[in-house]
Amino acid sequence: MARDTRTILETAQTAFESQARELEATRNRQLRAVVTKTASGSGDIAQTFSLNRKYRLVFVRCHFSGGAGTAAFTLSVDSGAGVSFDTQLFTVTQAGTNKDVHLRIDGGAVLDPSPWTFQASDSVRIDWTNPAGGTMNWGLEVGLALAS
Repeated sequence: MARDTRTILETAQTAFESQARELEATRNRQLRAVVTKTASGSGDIAQTFSLNRKYRLVFVRCHFSGGAGTAAFTLSVDSGAGVSFDTQLFTVTQAGTNKDVHLRIDGGAVLDPSPWTFQASDSVRIDWTNPAGGTMNWGLEVGLALAS
């Protein structure tokens, strides 16, 4: 009987170890998966992006076409902890036609936590005042990934 118990325990231990490896592999795949959210228009940009779990900002891209001129393109956090914690993160001083925005936050490596990791209650906010409203169009892409 003792031998049967040991065999059962060893089999269970092997199964638990296999399950732990599978869970770790799944977690790693989820952390590498990037959700791309988009917005577009011809007026000012005043967009917020978030996920319903703790997340990190991976990239921001914005293409501008038509019209002329540039304006500051600002990334900030709209904190779920309240306005006392809202923070400006980064500003591209000249964004507009022929001045697209291409930001890769983690430099290509999967960093967890990223320098810009947010809680589920936080939103990444992007603002830009269109210098040629109605004639300059923009297409915005933001990449978000789950964080541990």
